Amino acid sequence: MPFNEGIWYGISVKFDEPIPKQHHRFVFAQWKRESGTTKMKHVSPYLAFRMKGGRIFITVETNFYPGELGEEEAEIAKCENGKAPVWLRPYQKQMRALVAYDDRFKPSEGKRFAACTDKIKLTKYGNKLPQAKSGWIDFAVFSKPGADGDGHIELFANRKHVVTIKGHIGQKAEGLGANQYFKFGLYRDPAPQDWSVYYDNFIRSAKCMDVLKDEKACHAIKY
Repeated sequence: MPFNEGIWYGISVKFDEPIPKQHHRFVFAQWKRESGTTKMKHVSPYLAFRMKGGRIFITVETNFYPGELGEEEAEIAKCENGKAPVWLRPYQKQMRALVAYDDRFKPSEGKRFAACTDKIKLTKYGNKLPQAKSGWIDFAVFSKPGADGDGHIELFANRKHVVTIKGHIGQKAEGLGANQYFKFGLYRDPAPQDWSVYYDNFIRSAKCMDVLKDEKACHAIKY
């Protein structure tokens, strides 16, 4: 899909027991921009479904914007007015926002997300992500990156609206590719054990109803 166009994705995920409790960084689904010919060594996923210590959390990435950030703390930043807590990564010319997590995720575990930015705005609906041990989790995602500030992501889990993310979503740099793409499967830090994750019900569509199958929820979304 072209990078700046919106598209709906749906996928179901189930984590096999025993779920690793180590503080390895697992990524089990991610949306990325093509790297193209850019000299950027690392173009992180602009949207990533992650796990650390057996807890699920979701991040959104964009370019690093100095001068828009609050004071650093020793835990997840308490950001007001819809601002997003971010992990500053100036050495990668990027910053990573924490946009959703399950109800066991501790503030101290997100201490890297210790600053705030108004470049990424969050609207939350009082629903946390399901826990990894809860069985099959049905995710629905509207993905429309926009590195200049017109990005828009909608996130549902088990048909519950978790968060709307708007603003600077995804990276821009000379030579980056023109398309977005989705991939799934365990990725990132290795761990000293075997582990299985199951995927099912993958769908991609321009229509919300094809993925979410909830007319009321689909009509309530403002694009």
